[in-house]
Amino acid sequence: MASNTHKKGELHQLRDEKRPHAHVKHIRISPRKARLIIDQVRGKDLEEALAILRLTPHAASPVLFKLIQSAAANAVNNLEMDREGLYIAEIYANPGPTLKRFMPKARGSASQLLLRTSHFSVVLDKR
Repeated sequence: MASNTHKKGELHQLRDEKRPHAHVKHIRISPRKARLIIDQVRGKDLEEALAILRLTPHAASPVLFKLIQSAAANAVNNLEMDREGLYIAEIYANPGPTLKRFMPKARGSASQLLLRTSHFSVVLDKR
């Protein structure tokens, strides 16, 4: 059983080395709001996804635009892939740490504010 798990881990590492990826962490955008934009670009060609992000008026758009450009640069410079054949194989937003703050309310009370953060990841692949 343990040898099978070890082999799976090696296979995952070999596969991940050949696919360009990029990550960004601790972005002050709620993951739920960012997923609205992420769902629009998942599975699209690289240039089409960048065009969608460039024209979408949302707070997560510039961050995701730079993240996808970084992954594309990793593909071209590190893995010597052609930029024309790339598409977004995986893109997701995971929740990061939540900042807890308090806001004053009526009659001397307070309520808690949850300021959510996100970790974004993107993996590109060749068509």
